[in-house]
Amino acid sequence: MAQPSEEAPRRVVGAEAKRVKRDVLGIADRRKHQGRVAIPVQRRAKEAGTQQRVYRYRFYPTPDQAEQLSRTFGAPRWVYNEGLALRAGAWERHRVSVGFAETCRALTGWKREEGREWLREVSSTVLQQALRHLDEAFSRFFRQSAKYPRWKRKGRCRDSAVYVRTGFRWVEDPGRPGTGLVTLAKQSVPLDVRWSRPLPAGQVPVRLTVMRDRAGRFFLSVLVEERIDPLPPVFVAGTSAPKAVGLDLGLASLVTLDDGSTLAHPRLLKKYGDELARRQRELHRKERGSANRRKARERIARLYARIGDVRRDLLDQFTTRLVRENQVLVVEDLPVSHLMRPARGKGRRRKAKLSQAIRDAAWGELVRQLRYKCAWYGRTLVVVDRFFPSTRRCSACHTKGPRLDVSVREWVCAECGAVHERDRNAAVNLRDEGMRLYGRVVDSLPPGRPVPSLIRASELPEAALAS
Repeated sequence: MAQPSEEAPRRVVGAEAKRVKRDVLGIADRRKHQGRVAIPVQRRAKEAGTQQRVYRYRFYPTPDQAEQLSRTFGAPRWVYNEGLALRAGAWERHRVSVGFAETCRALTGWKREEGREWLREVSSTVLQQALRHLDEAFSRFFRQSAKYPRWKRKGRCRDSAVYVRTGFRWVEDPGRPGTGLVTLAKQSVPLDVRWSRPLPAGQVPVRLTVMRDRAGRFFLSVLVEERIDPLPPVFVAGTSAPKAVGLDLGLASLVTLDDGSTLAHPRLLKKYGDELARRQRELHRKERGSANRRKARERIARLYARIGDVRRDLLDQFTTRLVRENQVLVVEDLPVSHLMRPARGKGRRRKAKLSQAIRDAAWGELVRQLRYKCAWYGRTLVVVDRFFPSTRRCSACHTKGPRLDVSVREWVCAECGAVHERDRNAAVNLRDEGMRLYGRVVDSLPPGRPVPSLIRASELPEAALAS
């Protein structure tokens, strides 16, 4: 006879939950506004007609500022881990749910404990933002859109601190609108920011994020809300049809357009591969914990920073040009994570080289930039389904041919005899398929409704996908 299954422990609520939080977990009761009903924290809604945009600047801190920021970077990481341990332990041992408000009250108690006075040297807004990020991580986990929150480890996560409006002072320079003095909480001297381009004049930053990369460089990311005027529509010469471009992402050429023009693959990891290998060997010979090993790691970090800067600048200029010159942009939904699976078994060395080339190509970053720039400037990005046979299909007669090996760069259609260059033929097929989906979406929209900035074939109904 089967044994009855034990019921899962129920969640503790009410007066018993308050007692556990107060007596066992050390979370103080809510003292301020005790007569009021607790209102859930709501996100700050942006103004109508505005877009949130991030401007990134480099700044050079003084020695005192650099030391204070080093302490600031470590404090949110510690608070995040302590809040994660509190929430996980409360549920596992007592079946009590702890939210953002309780962790903030616990933070007040942590500051008063002996030996943790260093927490009071960091702005409270930075520490509360770390707890807010933890609460958002749990919300994504409960929605089943992310995994369970993980611990933050020094050296494994980015050194950063988030300052909301109460955590910094902004004074705009009347002689140079869009620039000014930024003074962070717990600091008395403004940051030495290199204003490479001005912020929107008259706008007060919504949030600041101070970061330090592995190369030791300090950056300031400024989030503002501004009105971005869409670009004028682009039509095919002499017609009212929107101008479209198909993009075939590859490794022989990073991007091939339907007109045959290409963006060469910079192959930065291959270009700096010998230097990286030499630096890694030097690092391996250094004694652990020594100053020479730290210097060797900084040299490697600076080299990787150079590679990342060149790659981002290349993709940013290319995507901006595409968005300015075209109304509809069509790409393929590439399964990058599937293509970069760990190499095992026979041919693993070749697979590892392929994964490195895909990582160096940064297809995901290219599509990400196209997506938000299309949303800003009134363009449409169409993402064709990954199973669409763009390479095997003849762009002239639409006949589906046999599978092609990666080494085959040109092929002849068996039906019409057209000679195709592999990547350009794929770009033309993507453009035609993207325009077909674009036309069906436009025809189904109510009168006066704008065309969406993103159209995914995987999210459209079957009727729209049918030929």
